[in-house]
Amino acid sequence: MAELHFYTGTMDSGKSTLALQTNHNYAARGRVGQIFTSHDRAGVPVISSRLGLTHDAQEVGEDFDFWTFVVRTLTQGGRVDYLICDEAQFYSAEQIEQLAKIVDELQIDVFCFGILTDFRTRMFPGAARLVELADRMQVLQVEALCWCGKRATHNARTENGVMVTEGEVIVVGDVEEQHTQPADVAYEVLCRQHHRRTLTAARAKAVSLAPEPLPFG
Repeated sequence: MAELHFYTGTMDSGKSTLALQTNHNYAARGRVGQIFTSHDRAGVPVISSRLGLTHDAQEVGEDFDFWTFVVRTLTQGGRVDYLICDEAQFYSAEQIEQLAKIVDELQIDVFCFGILTDFRTRMFPGAARLVELADRMQVLQVEALCWCGKRATHNARTENGVMVTEGEVIVVGDVEEQHTQPADVAYEVLCRQHHRRTLTAARAKAVSLAPEPLPFG
């Protein structure tokens, strides 16, 4: 029986690497898949891993219809055994419902990969719908770490070196990129405590290096 799978974790936990590995494993067994992504860090429609692995993909825009795409492919003589859907948090709730319909009506396995919450600690609509509909949900075992060494559970955004908690939800960046956005937008994973305190690695270092006040007298 086909299933809707959802693999999730913070940024830097290996989601795209797992997506590429899943595709490799299925393709190596002679199965034919379709690969999708949305707002990938590479800036082009590919799945890209921070390990340097890449694979061409179909971009999922706001108006993309998974059901129509798959049915058209099948009726034109194409073969679709599974779907790999990276950056699934950026999909709309309706698109997630289309994926569930593909599983149920066409018996095609769908593997979704994405983060749960944005830099404001609020769930993405696509991720929320996946939590509600997925047959299987798995939190990735590769744990990203906060600068303090604790397990990272939250995604943080910095603009010009300052952590922000308001703004546009989708601004593509990377936890290793520091100067690729016009406003110098970067991302960092933090534990809940340091996300609450807006204490990034750079700010913690600056605080530790600040000179102590001179004693009076």
